[in-house]
Amino acid sequence: MIALYPGSFDPVTLGHLDTAIRASRIFDTVIMAVFDRPNRKLLFSTEERVELLRAVASDYPGIKVTSYNLLTVTFAREVGAQVIVRGLRDPIDFELEFQMAQINQTLDPDIDMVVFMANRKFSFLSASIVREIAALDGDVSELVPAQVAQALKRKFKRAD
Repeated sequence: MIALYPGSFDPVTLGHLDTAIRASRIFDTVIMAVFDRPNRKLLFSTEERVELLRAVASDYPGIKVTSYNLLTVTFAREVGAQVIVRGLRDPIDFELEFQMAQINQTLDPDIDMVVFMANRKFSFLSASIVREIAALDGDVSELVPAQVAQALKRKFKRAD
C-alpha cells in the first residue's frame, strides 16, 4: 500500500523524519511530497527541499521523495496512494488535520487519512521554530538532520 506524506518541509525536521520512518514500517511505500507553493514565502526553494529530503531519507528504501503543486487528494490519486499520512503534535494540529481530513474525504472518499501522534521528543518541534532558532544563530543540531543543519548555516551565511 502506498501512503502520501505531504508537507512544506521548510525545513524537514527530525519530527517529520520520525513520522515518515514510522509510516514506512506500516506501508510498503511512503511518498514524502514537498508542496510547491509559489505564492508562499519559504526559506528553501522547492528544489532545495526535495534535495534535502532525498538526502535525509536515503537510508530508508521505503521512503520516496517528490514535489507536487496540485490538490493533495488529486496528487494522491495520481501516485496511487490510498492513504494520506499526517503527524499530530497537539490539539491544535488535531483540529486543523480533522478539518483537512473531512475536506479530503469530501473530495475523494477512497483516500483515508492516517495520523501518527508525535514522538514525545518532537512534540514541541516545528519547522518555523527551527527557522527562527537558525536565523538567530542558535544550535538546531538536535532538531534537524545534520544535512539540514548545514543547509541552514549556509542559508544564513554562517560556517563552523
